[in-house]
Amino acid sequence: MRQAVMTAPGAIEMRNVAEARAGKGQVLLRITRIGVCGSDVHVYHGTHPFVSYPVVQGHEFFGVVEAVGAGVAGIRPGMKVTATPQEVCGACRPCRRGHYNVCENLVVRGFKSPGVAQDLYATEAEKLVVLPDSFTPEQGAFVEPVAVAAHASGRAGTLAGRNVVVLGAGPIGNFVAQAARCRGAKSVLITDLSDERLAVARRVGIDAVSKAGEERLDDAVDRVFGDEGFDVAFEAAGNEAAMDQAITTIGKGGTIVVVGVFGGKPPIDMARVGEHELHMIGSMMYRHEDYDTAVEWIAAGTIRTGPLESRHFPLEQYTEAYRYIEEQGAQSMKVFVDL
Repeated sequence: MRQAVMTAPGAIEMRNVAEARAGKGQVLLRITRIGVCGSDVHVYHGTHPFVSYPVVQGHEFFGVVEAVGAGVAGIRPGMKVTATPQEVCGACRPCRRGHYNVCENLVVRGFKSPGVAQDLYATEAEKLVVLPDSFTPEQGAFVEPVAVAAHASGRAGTLAGRNVVVLGAGPIGNFVAQAARCRGAKSVLITDLSDERLAVARRVGIDAVSKAGEERLDDAVDRVFGDEGFDVAFEAAGNEAAMDQAITTIGKGGTIVVVGVFGGKPPIDMARVGEHELHMIGSMMYRHEDYDTAVEWIAAGTIRTGPLESRHFPLEQYTEAYRYIEEQGAQSMKVFVDL
C-alpha cells in the first residue's frame, strides 16, 4: 500500500509498504480524505516541538471500515468513520479524573506516532467515531477541528444569551464562532487581518466581523454590542496582539479561553487580569464526547463546513499541498489530501 512519510522538514517520500492489518480489538480503515491543519504545517517547517522524523502525518481524516479484528462488536465493513488520534496512559492523575486530553504522557498520532497518510490504517475500535451515511469525506475530515471548537466553547461555561468575541478567523476560529452560536450565544463578533477569512465567516452566517488593523476592537465591540459589551472571548489567533486586545476590551469578570497555539511566551497584563477579575482558561484538543458533539452539529447543519473547503491534492502531491498553503497564506482555509 502507499504511505507518505515526512523524512525531514519539507521532505515527503512516497513508499510502498506492506498492507496494514487489524489486530485484536482493532478496526482496519481505508483512508479517503485527510485534512491539513496548522500543526501539520509546523511539522512541515520543522518548528513543531513534539515531533521526530521520519513521521507519517495525518490526524483529521475520513475513512471507511475495511475489516474488523477479533473481539470487536458493533462495527461492520462499509461504515463511514473517523477516529480520535490520542494515545493516553490511563494511569496519570488527569487520566484518572477523565481529563485524558491533557494526559501527562500524551502521544498524538501524526506527530509522535504514525498517522493516517496511507491507504489502510489500523486503529483501536474504542477510538472510532461512526459517522452518518449522509456525510461526505470532507465533512468526516472536518470532525476533528470541529471537535476542537466543541471542547473550547464548552470551556467557557454557559454561553446562552451572552455576547462573544472570537479573535482569529482561521478554520479553528471560524468553528469556535459557529460553536458559540450552537451553544446559544446572543451575538458573535469575529476578527481577523484577512478579508478572505472574514468573507468565509460571513458565508457561514457569523453575526458580525471586524478587520483587525483597520478597526479597533473596542470600536467594533461598540458597533456590534453597544453598551452591553461582551464577557466571553476566544483567542484563536495565537499572537500577543490578539491576547492583549481581549484582556483590555473584555468586561470585568469576563472569561478568555485560549485556543490559539503560541510559539513563544507573550507578556500578559496580569495586573489587569487580577484587577478586573478575569478568568483565563486554557483549552487542549478534545475528548470523545466532543467528537460526538461535532458530528451532531455537522449533521444538523448548525455547523457549516462547505465554505471552508479550499483545495484538494492527491496523496502523491502531499508536498504540493503544503506549498499551496504557503503561497496562499490566509486565502487558504482547509486543504485536503485525497487517497
